[in-house]
Amino acid sequence: MSLTRIAIINITGYIGAEVARILFRHPRVQIVSVTGRSEAGKRLGSVLPHLAPLDLMIEPGPAEADLVFSALPHKASAEALAPLVAKGVKVIDLSADFRLKEAGLYQQWYDHAHPAPELLQKAVYGIPELHRAEVAGAQLVANPGCYPTSAILGLAPAVKAGLVGRDIIVDSKSGVSGAGRALTLTTHYAEVNENVAAYALGGHRHLPEIVQELQALRGQEKLAITFVPHLIPMTRGILSSCYAPLAEGKLAAGPQGAEQLRQVYRDFYQGETFVKVVDVPPQTKQAWGSNLCLIYPTIDQRTGRVVVISCIDNLVKGGAGQAVQNMNLMLGFPEATGLEGLPVYP
Repeated sequence: MSLTRIAIINITGYIGAEVARILFRHPRVQIVSVTGRSEAGKRLGSVLPHLAPLDLMIEPGPAEADLVFSALPHKASAEALAPLVAKGVKVIDLSADFRLKEAGLYQQWYDHAHPAPELLQKAVYGIPELHRAEVAGAQLVANPGCYPTSAILGLAPAVKAGLVGRDIIVDSKSGVSGAGRALTLTTHYAEVNENVAAYALGGHRHLPEIVQELQALRGQEKLAITFVPHLIPMTRGILSSCYAPLAEGKLAAGPQGAEQLRQVYRDFYQGETFVKVVDVPPQTKQAWGSNLCLIYPTIDQRTGRVVVISCIDNLVKGGAGQAVQNMNLMLGFPEATGLEGLPVYP
């Protein structure tokens, strides 16, 4: 059986490196090309020693491949992928460049005009649990952001079933790796350690993804979503606490209503390999290093408010792992191939 050839653009960032780590033991693919703008011409192992077994040279541009992952920053990723899409190559974009359907939103949230707006309607938003059939038939997949993955999966069953009102709050905490590998003052050890900070209170760039996907599930009623991210002193993980008023008359009163809510979630995610509805509030350690999303829905009986806790590893289900899940669908492989590993504990 011949192996499918894979190229990774910008392997030197956290997400690109994590794609390579996951694919190293994938039985159906071979990484044939990796690029890195500042490290071209060096052996991969000299830049990222844990990837030395791949035995590859970092190149300035991707070699011919059957599927290409791009972990470039926004704008640069679309510019690099547009010619490959024109050639018919399957691509998965791990930046934000193809996540939103409205080109004007990129000017608003990313401060630039989209370099390839004609491709936005062609791109499929890559949450397999919501768009599995579309991903399987796609040439261009937009891998979701890490915060949106946790929020959308956490809220999708309640929003689609009309169990919550329109006013939704998403409070998310992320490990520092979500900020990327580039050095900044805000992610400096002395700044992050023993500290928790809220940021982007005026609107985070991931908010329009959350709105786009949840609104599509809701239909005509306009949702009012507040999203507040926080940076906490750990390397990996996202915990999202989601709050929304319980829609009147949809569920029974008291503990019976909470059990009905959990059953709605169990039914929605029945048969899913990577989304698990759990019986106690999950912790980020329980998803660390895995492609799992752990979800705990309940009802605050005092206030009549739905509370959903959602946990992922931001670099796996929130990034590289979900990208490999999408790749498996696009190439016709079993969806969990290469992603079967359990979380790392402690």
